[in-house]
Amino acid sequence: MRANLSMWTNGKSTGVFLKTLTLLQHRSMWTEWRARAGVRKFMSSSCRFMSSSCRFMSSSCRFMSSSCRFMSSSCRFMSSSWGPSSCPPWRLLFFGTDQFAVESLKVLSSSRNSGEGLVETLEVVTFSPDVPVSRFAQQNCLTLHHWPPDHVEGEFDVGVVVSFGCLLPERLINKFPYGILNVHPSLLPRWRGPAPIFHTILNGDEVTGVTVIQILPSRFDTGPILNQERHHIPQCCTADELGAALATKGAHLLIDTLRTLPEKIASKREQGQMGATFAPKINPPMSWLVWEEQTCEDVARLYRAIGTRIPLKTLWMGRTIKLLDFVGKCCVSDQRKTPIPGSVCFVKESGTLAICCKDGWVGFRTVLLKRRLTAADFYNGYLHHTFKKNTPDGAAEGYFVSTTGGTKNLQKRENTTL
Repeated sequence: MRANLSMWTNGKSTGVFLKTLTLLQHRSMWTEWRARAGVRKFMSSSCRFMSSSCRFMSSSCRFMSSSCRFMSSSCRFMSSSWGPSSCPPWRLLFFGTDQFAVESLKVLSSSRNSGEGLVETLEVVTFSPDVPVSRFAQQNCLTLHHWPPDHVEGEFDVGVVVSFGCLLPERLINKFPYGILNVHPSLLPRWRGPAPIFHTILNGDEVTGVTVIQILPSRFDTGPILNQERHHIPQCCTADELGAALATKGAHLLIDTLRTLPEKIASKREQGQMGATFAPKINPPMSWLVWEEQTCEDVARLYRAIGTRIPLKTLWMGRTIKLLDFVGKCCVSDQRKTPIPGSVCFVKESGTLAICCKDGWVGFRTVLLKRRLTAADFYNGYLHHTFKKNTPDGAAEGYFVSTTGGTKNLQKRENTTL
């Protein structure tokens, strides 16, 4: 009986022990689970906190961005409502057409894109989509207006005109608080007009420059001077070379003017009439040579001024000949004692066609008759046989004739010389 009780007691103790052990295991597992759950909860809370922080920072950035836009809009509103801006950045409307104008537009566009605070907005006015300024505007995504522009008032601070070729009316000028600036390639008041560069070369000027003025209604190139810079002309410089140099210099002078525009306007000076000259458009009649009146230097200047655009011309046997590839003054040992203006000879050593001017000989390497001919081809095909003739008609074939008087005048001059 006692043995059985002992066995029962031992068995009961063992069962209690096993239950206790199982309970402890469950509690341990529960504690571990709670610990893990706590970690997960902590991590979840942390993530939610970080997410909230990110959303807060994002909202703050949006708020700051909105504030900046609001401040910018408010400044622009104040500027529009209470008057023009008194300092950069400027809202600009650019008027231009040709390659000379493109240089200024290019510098203004670069300034706007750089964010240096000089140009805020830049829009363009031109006549045709086929001109260089229009093409540049399209390539650089600038707003393009066709002449005359609409909706200008209150949209811009200042206008800029470069090689536009159209007189702007007073009602348009008055819509710009700071007026309209013009970049002109001369030292005004010298060479007012549409072709200052050509006349600078044609006249033999040694110094020129660029001028920034405020334009006035009714008259070209007479406005007050805001800025001016001199430029020394290299020897034998052509109109194309001078135009490229002045375009670059004018563009930088424009930027310099815009940096302190109110001060420049306050210290502007009026143009006087002393030294004023006019530079009309070049035209085809200017290219006719008058051998009796023009010196070698005159011919050289004329060629450097207009020769690349309008070929120099003369008459031969009643036909127009265009003279190309000018080589300048040349030395000729002519057999005639006193060559008369218009005399022609071929210089074989240099392959040059030489023509006698008022004070010497000038040479060309190419002529255009029915087709383009070298000097040698023209001599061999047309002139060579004329030098063997002694008749008056044969003599006339050996000369280039000016348009003033024609062959009759040549015969008269030849008789006087003999």
